[in-house]
Amino acid sequence: MDALMISELFLFALGLSADAFAVAVCRGLAAGRVTVKQMLTVGVWFGGFQALMPTIGYFLGIHARELIEDYDHWIAFILLFAIGANMIRESFAQGGDDAGAVDASFSFGSMFILAVATSIDALAVGIAMAMSHRYEIAPAAAMIGVVTFVLSGAGLFLGSVFGEKYKKPATVAGGVILIFLAVFILGEHLWW
Repeated sequence: MDALMISELFLFALGLSADAFAVAVCRGLAAGRVTVKQMLTVGVWFGGFQALMPTIGYFLGIHARELIEDYDHWIAFILLFAIGANMIRESFAQGGDDAGAVDASFSFGSMFILAVATSIDALAVGIAMAMSHRYEIAPAAAMIGVVTFVLSGAGLFLGSVFGEKYKKPATVAGGVILIFLAVFILGEHLWW
């Protein structure tokens, strides 16, 4: 593998990790102080799914491309919009005791939904890679997974640093950002 190919894969990884990074920042805003374990959890979930989805897409190949391209934006929109709306709702429902909210925000169900929502585009990228016959999926998936792992953990930390003092407004802002991302993804596919 030459330097140009590595550069291309790194750019793929940066592009695909952008949504995961933004969502991790929002999760950090909502969580307040985070632990190394939580940063690793977010990195593993997002990095793992960002590596898994293009691998699945690669093996689905040409036949599924039309199906995924037609609906990926709707799936991402629904998931991100629902998560953002739920974050806003939870920010007003939290009372004075926030201890349980941090744990709940890193639950299996919550992390699974976020990981799927941020990696749907990676499925389509995997299909495109298969059709181009230019990329090998193992190094591509590894690069995407590692870059997303690092950026997601860093995003969670950055969000927590900025969100600790302003937890409720930050949670609302995080929810609004997720809803904005949902609308942007939908708009990018339907109107722009």
